[in-house]
Parts: sequence; structure tokens; C-alpha cells
Amino acid sequence: MNFGFINLGPDTLSVISVTLRMSFFSTLISTVLGIVFALLLEKHNFFGKRIVVRICRTLMGMPSVVAGLIVYLLLMRRGPFGSFGLLFTIEAMIIAQVILITPIITGMVYTYAVRSAPLMRMFAKTMGANRLQTLFLFIKEMKNELYFTVIIAFSRAISEVGAVMIVGGNIQYKTRTMTTAITMLRNMGDFSQGITLGIILLLMAFLLQSLSDLLRKNEAIDENF
Repeated sequence: MNFGFINLGPDTLSVISVTLRMSFFSTLISTVLGIVFALLLEKHNFFGKRIVVRICRTLMGMPSVVAGLIVYLLLMRRGPFGSFGLLFTIEAMIIAQVILITPIITGMVYTYAVRSAPLMRMFAKTMGANRLQTLFLFIKEMKNELYFTVIIAFSRAISEVGAVMIVGGNIQYKTRTMTTAITMLRNMGDFSQGITLGIILLLMAFLLQSLSDLLRKNEAIDENF
């Protein structure tokens, strides 16, 4: 399919599909893990908690190639999980992304929770809410922050290069993503197709931001009523 200078051939559609699948599942898993870790970290006081928080914040800026190398060593044939045959698959790319994204979500949600969770916990206690109801209250009250956090996490996943290149191998129709394809096309001198993928990435980022603004707008309307 051709739309002006945008060529949506089989190769392009394949890398878009792989990118979206990898980004969606890695963001979903990281969101669940990150929210659980953040709320547990906020609620419980224990020896070394400050160190754990600092480690989490350090991992928020982990270089992607480091995460890719760790996963590669774990999944390589002679590695501890080599028997599963996950290296150079979408699953391996998702694992690498989860390692990268989970600390980001954990750190951001923890920051929100430290500021607002104690008051929400007191309110829930006065209302006689159980643990599950209190958790739903946290999520409801912090939903704006969670929207923003998830969008940041998905944006990190969809724009990742280093980790997915190491553990995915950039295999055509299998593990080639939009960012790894752009890198390859640049090396080949095929700038037109690389620009096509770049434009599609920018459109995805624009749609994510538009979705975030729409959700916030709808919430503001609901609050006014």
C-alpha cells in the first residue's frame, strides 16, 4: 500500500506489528509489576528501604544495552535459561523491555504514592474499606498519574533500540522492530523507507499524547457534573 511517500509494504507492516506486540505486552507486564512493587514499597517500612528506593531510581536510567546484555547472558545457550530457547524471539525482547520499564513505573508510582497514599489509607480506614477496596481507591485517585506513567512506559518500549537489537537479533518478519529497522536502513542507505518508519513512530507518539489529553478532558467533564 502506498500513501504518497509512505510505503506500507509487507516489510513495513511486519515491523509495525512486531513493535506493537512487543510494546503492548512489555508495558502491560511492567505496569502490573511496577504498581504492585511501588505500593508495597510505600506501605512497608524495613531496614534498607532507602537503599532499595535509590537502587530503583538508579535503574530508571539503566542503559538499554546493559539490560539487553543481561538478558542475553541469561538466555544464551550456555546461560541458566538457555534450555527454553527464548533468545532471538519476541518473548526475549519483552523480557528485556520489562527489565527496563518496570523500574520506571515503580519509581514514578512510588513518588505519587508517598505523597497521597497515607491520606487515602486514612480515608479508606474511616470508611471501613478492606484491602482490595483500598487498592481500588488508590488506583482511582491516582489514575491521572497512572495514565501519564503508562504512556511514558509505552513510549520507552516503542522507541527502544539497544536491548531489542541484542536479544532479538533484528530478524526479518520475526523480531525486527521499527527502531531496529530504521538503524538497518540507515546503514544500507535506504533513507526513504527509514523516514517512513520514523514518521509512523511520530504519528504513534502523537496518538498516544492525544489519547492522554482526551482521557484527562473526559475526566474533567465528569468531575464538573
